[in-house]
Amino acid sequence: MRDAAPVSTPPRVLPPNDPRQYDDLADEWWRPDGAFAMLHWLARARADLVPPATRPGALLVDLGCGAGLLAPHLAGRGYRHVGVDLTRSALAQAAAHGVRVVNGDATAVPLADGCADVVAAGELLEHVPDWRLVVAEAARLLRPGGLLVLDTLNDTLISRVVAVHIGERLPTVPRGIHDPRLFVDAGELVAECARHDVDLRVRGVRPQVRGTLAWLARRARRDAGPATGAAPRIVPTWSTAVLYQGRGRRQG
Repeated sequence: MRDAAPVSTPPRVLPPNDPRQYDDLADEWWRPDGAFAMLHWLARARADLVPPATRPGALLVDLGCGAGLLAPHLAGRGYRHVGVDLTRSALAQAAAHGVRVVNGDATAVPLADGCADVVAAGELLEHVPDWRLVVAEAARLLRPGGLLVLDTLNDTLISRVVAVHIGERLPTVPRGIHDPRLFVDAGELVAECARHDVDLRVRGVRPQVRGTLAWLARRARRDAGPATGAAPRIVPTWSTAVLYQGRGRRQG
C-alpha cells in the first residue's frame, strides 16, 4: 500500500499591517536581497541623521527596532542602543546584533522620562493605531536638547499608489505589510511634534533609481548565486508626498 502524499499547509492570510507577519517573515530580516531589503537602505539613511554621542553613556532608544537593522550603522558612535519592539522573534535577532532589547509597546516604553539622547522611530508611525501616542512617548523619553529621527509614509493618494499598489508588488516590500489608513500626514506630524516641544524638520527621500534598478536586476539573476553589489542608497528628493524623513530636537 502506497503512503499517502503529505498534505501541505497553505500560508496563512493575514489582514494588512498584522504584526504576525513579522513572525512569518523572521528569516528575511538580515537577508540583503530579502523581503526587508529596503528597511536596510532606510536604516542606513536614518543613521546618517544621528551625530556621534557627545557624552559618555549616551542612550539611543530605537522604537520599533525590528531585528536591529540600525545597529551596524551606529557602531563606533558612542551610544548605548536600546531597541523596543512587540515582535519577540525580531528582538532575538536584534539582541544577537548587540542591541539591548525591550519587548514592549512604543506608546508605553518602560524607561525613565528624559533618559534618551536620541530617539529613532524608523518605519514605525505608519504601522501603529495612533501615531500621536508614539510621538508623545518619544518626546517623553528625550532629554532637553535630545534628537528625534524618523521616517514614514505620507498620507497622500500618490503614497498609497506607490507604497502599496506598486511597492508591494516589488521584492523590496512584503505584500500586505501596510494599511494605508494609517499613513501619516507630514504637516500634522510636524504640528504634533511642536505640541511636545520637538522642532521637527522634514524632507522627502526616495531610493536611488539607478541603484534600485541594478539591485532588482541582480536579484532577478540570483538563481545563479546570491545577489552581490552595493545596496541602493536613500537620497533626498524635492517632495515629501510619498516617503519622508524627520529630524528635530526637543526644546527646553
